[in-house]
Amino acid sequence: MLYFIPAWYKGREWCENEQSWHEKRRYSEFDDTVKQIQLFHRDGTYGYQILSLGFSPNFRHFLHRQSVYRAPYWSCFDAIQEVRRKKVRVLSFHDLKWPEGIEFFYSPFAVAAMLQGEKYAEINFGEDGNPIWIALYQEGKVCRRNIYDDRGFISATVLYEDGKPCYQDYLRENGIWKLRHDLKDGHIQINEKCPTYLLEYEGKWKTRQFSKMQYDRMEEVIYEVFNAWLKMTKSSDIFCVAMDSLHAGILGKTLRYKKKILSFFRDRCAPASGAETEQKKVLELIRDADYIVADSGENAKKVRRMARIPAGGLMVIPPYDTRADAGISLQSNIQKILLPLDGLEQELAKKTICILGTYASKKENVHIHLLTRDAGYNAEETILSQARSALAAAGLPEAWAAEQGKPVVSENDLEEGEAVPVLFIPEQRVEESSVSICMREQWLLVDLRDVPEQYLQINAVSFGIPQIVRSRTDFVQNGGNGIILKKLGDLPKALAYYLNGLEHLNEARVYCYKISRDYTTERLLEMWGEVMESVG
Repeated sequence: MLYFIPAWYKGREWCENEQSWHEKRRYSEFDDTVKQIQLFHRDGTYGYQILSLGFSPNFRHFLHRQSVYRAPYWSCFDAIQEVRRKKVRVLSFHDLKWPEGIEFFYSPFAVAAMLQGEKYAEINFGEDGNPIWIALYQEGKVCRRNIYDDRGFISATVLYEDGKPCYQDYLRENGIWKLRHDLKDGHIQINEKCPTYLLEYEGKWKTRQFSKMQYDRMEEVIYEVFNAWLKMTKSSDIFCVAMDSLHAGILGKTLRYKKKILSFFRDRCAPASGAETEQKKVLELIRDADYIVADSGENAKKVRRMARIPAGGLMVIPPYDTRADAGISLQSNIQKILLPLDGLEQELAKKTICILGTYASKKENVHIHLLTRDAGYNAEETILSQARSALAAAGLPEAWAAEQGKPVVSENDLEEGEAVPVLFIPEQRVEESSVSICMREQWLLVDLRDVPEQYLQINAVSFGIPQIVRSRTDFVQNGGNGIILKKLGDLPKALAYYLNGLEHLNEARVYCYKISRDYTTERLLEMWGEVMESVG
């Protein structure tokens, strides 16, 4: 059996990061574990199961969003709370017990419950319309917050004092509190009337008793329950761990004598600043691993610098696969150039914006799309402001980067009566699916960061989009599907190479097809098969 241990946490907390449906997505839910589960879920060659260590009352909805709704899983907090239910159950807030005389007022974002002219509660919903939490009020202040499980019951409740959270109770399905978490000092209290937890393994249920009634931290409770469950597994089982400093300490102890693969994704494994203890735990887990999988060559180098990895004990497997898709860029007469700005050195970004703006102003129907993955509400205005600042400093019209519907007037703009075209378009794309939609419309990707973003590059290969980069990668063949710039001054020539006619653009599509064969779903499964064979 292959077990996946994900790192789907809310920052440094042992819980999910579910958001109300009306909130802009603050982060991308996609990571290496999501892709790995998708691969094994569709292939069916290996039996697998997800092991969730965090509190995730909306876990079924999360799996549905990742297209793996029927993926088998074991939840540590289900074991703690003795929850047996597995399937989603529709729950309406009208089914709850409300005081007589309650009135509901519907806004575009939430539902307010009013009692005798005062706010009694506020109901917030998830993306599928299910209630995720209800805040209760007394004298205008929050006094309680009930957190709802997508299986149709209250999973936890947070008690407030003077409008500030005091402690959180984790509940059984029948509403009896099981575990009380003091939010001030972090200690945990177990309900003496139900001091047991419930373990499920291969369809069988076993009850165990907590070793004590008081714990100093939540990690101690998770460690005890997870360790008890692990004792029922087989020596041949393999554990694929999403490397994260939050659970490195627990897994370092519980998986000491288990076969394990560590999966590194972007900068997720980085410990908190100055956390030497966490750094030590991360290193211990790396050195004890049977195999390391990194999402990129850059991350592989970082891992090798952190610890000595034996030859043959590390493989780079991208968490994205290529799919042949012609895109829709040629269906439009506008040639769109995508320029990612996140992480691009400021001075280099200014020069690049000026070069692209000057090029587009001399060529009809060329637009530069400025990409940011930042989820901030003013992210689009921020990158447009950055572009205007760069243009103004170079004596170019700021109106090239005007916000739609808001003309910009400056001393560098053309005289009144002359039309100033808008050449720069902001693209705020947080989730991978949104980025992919944007990429399908592009003619050219210009990613001049020290390390180009892997997801953008794989998308470019899938859609047959040429790339202009500064660093050599596995996804760009110089002169084929892209150009590796030796100096920034060569950028206009590189732009003309792919945008002046279709000859080189079509050549790039052919090269993209050749490169894509190395990163298909079938090829990624072959690579994972090699890892499994090595570990097993």
